[in-house]
Amino acid sequence: MDSTARPDATEARADSTGMRWPDNPLVYRFELVADIMPPAWRTVQRAVSEAHEAQADVLLVQLDTYGGMVNIADSISQRLLHAKMPVLVFIANNAASAGALISISCDSIYMAPSSQIGAATVVSGTDGAAMPDKYQAYMRAKMRSIAEAQGRNPDIAEAMVDQDLEVEGVVEAGKTLVFTPSEAIANGFCEGVAEDWRDALAQAGLEDYRVMAFEPTGVDRMVQFLVNPMVSGILMLVIFFGIYAELQTPGVGFPLMAAAIAAALYFAPLYLDGLAASWEIALFLVGVVLLALELFVIPGFGVAGVAGLTLMLGSLVLSLVANRAFDFQWVPADTIVRALLTVMLAVFGAAGLIFAFLGSLVDSPLLKRLVLSEAQQANRGYRVSASGEDDPDWVGQGATALSDLRPAGRIQVDGDPERVPREALTEGGYTPAGARVTVVGWRGTQLLVRERQTPA
Repeated sequence: MDSTARPDATEARADSTGMRWPDNPLVYRFELVADIMPPAWRTVQRAVSEAHEAQADVLLVQLDTYGGMVNIADSISQRLLHAKMPVLVFIANNAASAGALISISCDSIYMAPSSQIGAATVVSGTDGAAMPDKYQAYMRAKMRSIAEAQGRNPDIAEAMVDQDLEVEGVVEAGKTLVFTPSEAIANGFCEGVAEDWRDALAQAGLEDYRVMAFEPTGVDRMVQFLVNPMVSGILMLVIFFGIYAELQTPGVGFPLMAAAIAAALYFAPLYLDGLAASWEIALFLVGVVLLALELFVIPGFGVAGVAGLTLMLGSLVLSLVANRAFDFQWVPADTIVRALLTVMLAVFGAAGLIFAFLGSLVDSPLLKRLVLSEAQQANRGYRVSASGEDDPDWVGQGATALSDLRPAGRIQVDGDPERVPREALTEGGYTPAGARVTVVGWRGTQLLVRERQTPA
């Protein structure tokens, strides 16, 4: 048989009874032994591509899963259906829900003695309840079409999804259809019972074969480590803490660098796994820019600051779920809840670190920029006035910046008899605390100042 030619479904299911294989055939083997989530899709993509490059004669999938995301299972199903070589699956234990869809997409199915296949009803990830009929209708049609393409009974495939469907001699209405190995063989959904994957290959008529196994790369292992919820939470904590620390001590650089590295390590593996989309990462970057503008350019804390924080937090949550734009119909509710909890725990963890290492939040310069933390008393220079007509002689006076002027802040006017801090505003630039300025006018209730140039 030409190793690049894919036999039709009838020939593929006849392999255990005499399909002709080339001498010393090459078998490419990989495992799906976890929930069918984005990492599983990444594994399948790499495995099938490597099998094609190696010109493997057979693709062997060792499967054990209780299910997972329907959209990911559908992508895996289509990839296996369009593989260039026959695809065999060995069900080591369970092929439930999404696992059943993947299994019937393969040309030949072999099952361990105690394994099961079926129960493909789409359920909620939160409480296990059946999802609305529009989800079931999609899964029923998908199971039927794949079963037809592989020469299996489409009614049986559909009954694995629809508990109300009766198939005479197979399942009664109202019961979930799950096959044991002997039942699957009797109904054309299994080619044989095998002790392990080697036994499955022997029953398929493969002898003197070579095996090429999928090997996770260093990048794969790193991605698997970084997408762990606990690691993701720690990275988010570093992001929040680093940004806060940099805003407290601008110009230091190290906290901002740590936050940038943590953000890269957070988003990169999620992007590779297909969870974080480019636009979700862009939302985070826009949020950082808006927050910086609010803190360093725009006085007070208003729309830009709130929008920046919202975009940053929203981006972190969205990057943890496999949504398509704002379509969440295939995202289990518990996945969304878990993402929200992960982000909120990171926020609280960062707040704890800030209290522990950077002092009280109440006394921090950053918080004082964001909220009003003290009474604005008249004897300290706060007054309601439409203009500076009360003190016309202040124009031209020298003053010292008591705080950073970004562009608003406090100054001490040299000729002020009350010697109290006054609210001031620069002409648009940044003036550090301690700099000498000159009062050049009034803008509303604030003194307008200009930084004095240091003689060269």
